[in-house]
Amino acid sequence: MKVHWSYRASVRRVIESLAPIVQITIAATIGYLFAHFVLGHEHPFFAVTVVITALGFSRDARPRRIIETGLGMVLGIAASEVLQLVLGEGVWQLPLILFICLVVARFVTGSNAFTLAAGIQSMLVLINPVPAGGPFIRTIDALVGGLVALAATALIPRDPRGLAANDASKLFEVFLDTLSALRFALTKVDPKIADAALVQVRRTQPLVDNWRLSLDSAIAISRVSPFLRKYRGELTGHLRLLRSMDLATRNLRVVVRRVDFLIRDGVQRDYLAKLVQEIYEASSVLAEGYEDPMKLGEAQEALLEVMHQLDPKRFGIANNLTEASVLLLLRPLLVDLLCASGMNDDDARAELPVI
Repeated sequence: MKVHWSYRASVRRVIESLAPIVQITIAATIGYLFAHFVLGHEHPFFAVTVVITALGFSRDARPRRIIETGLGMVLGIAASEVLQLVLGEGVWQLPLILFICLVVARFVTGSNAFTLAAGIQSMLVLINPVPAGGPFIRTIDALVGGLVALAATALIPRDPRGLAANDASKLFEVFLDTLSALRFALTKVDPKIADAALVQVRRTQPLVDNWRLSLDSAIAISRVSPFLRKYRGELTGHLRLLRSMDLATRNLRVVVRRVDFLIRDGVQRDYLAKLVQEIYEASSVLAEGYEDPMKLGEAQEALLEVMHQLDPKRFGIANNLTEASVLLLLRPLLVDLLCASGMNDDDARAELPVI
């Protein structure tokens, strides 16, 4: 099996991970210093490991996930320490304690991360010797680590706005590339180009999911972070844009699939290529609106100009159901794009020409 490695990809990965690396490093150090010098614990192992595991490199940096992971680890440590005192230490106790901890964790919540965290920490308690000061020193260290991780989420945020903006940019890039390929396929009457565009647009769901997760994290962190609180309104607006672009991307898949079927008759349809080009230009302005809200009004005007043309009678194809169907499929796509620009759904639909 070949191992694919790219220097550029590795450098980009490191650069994108610098914020969580810095956050984890600072938080883990604070957790260790507090447990060691303030509480007097000689080897505060769990104060560090809980911080690192709870924060992690997950795209989901919501405080809820941090709390969930931290509580799972604390539960596993505390339960294991109690069971160790009751059952003692030995080979047969290990599987029994692990089994009990996993059952308890699954009873508490359905989260896989919570359960795995509890199980792993329970085993670390059993395998490592009891520290000086008593068994529950480890539970206290775990609590310290969890609290430090939660505080770090609010006070040392990872620039979740930047991550969400990057995810939005990736989706818009594919969306625009698909529109460009679709116009080219219509101009050249080339099904191969349409096939490639269809493959490309079908792969957009992970991009939508990533954007949704990073944006949800940014909104959640803005509720607890004094540094991001002022961006809550902006982030909520981006959530509307995300939802509309998700629907628009789904509709674009349908349009591309229909065009792929249509152009196999070898007929050139310049009017349709022109419409797709106009949608591309308006969507390009819409993409700029993520960073510059003033662009949203400009995008809205351009989208309305396209929408008002979406009447099969205008192009003399009202009786050609196969060809008219493509034009009709563009209507919900334009509605979604108008909603992304800030227009509400009812107003956008009201702008559709009566057929």
